[in-house]
Amino acid sequence: MASFLIDANLPYYFSLWNTSAFIHQKDINDEWTDEQIWLFAKENNLTIISKDSDFSNKIMLSIPPPRVIHIRFGNMKMKPFFDTINKVWNEVVEMNKEHKLVNVFTDRIEGIE
Repeated sequence: MASFLIDANLPYYFSLWNTSAFIHQKDINDEWTDEQIWLFAKENNLTIISKDSDFSNKIMLSIPPPRVIHIRFGNMKMKPFFDTINKVWNEVVEMNKEHKLVNVFTDRIEGIE
């Protein structure tokens, strides 16, 4: 059963997210608006993973679900992106359990309740 919804702005072919815990927006409808993504995630109790600040802004005024993991670093080639995410992913998942927003930077992780 899926726990995370990967936004279309993140890589589709990404080994870390290649399990049944993840569903990519492209597998649902890659033309959905942010509001449609939000409602789908809310109805299915999913955490949205995105580089889009609209989701992190919206969660600040909302109560989960959904929760949001905001990847807050610029464009990177796939290997550095994977290495950066892979290094902190377990901590991000743990923080996601207690925080409605987890911001992931290249040098730190922040959780906001």
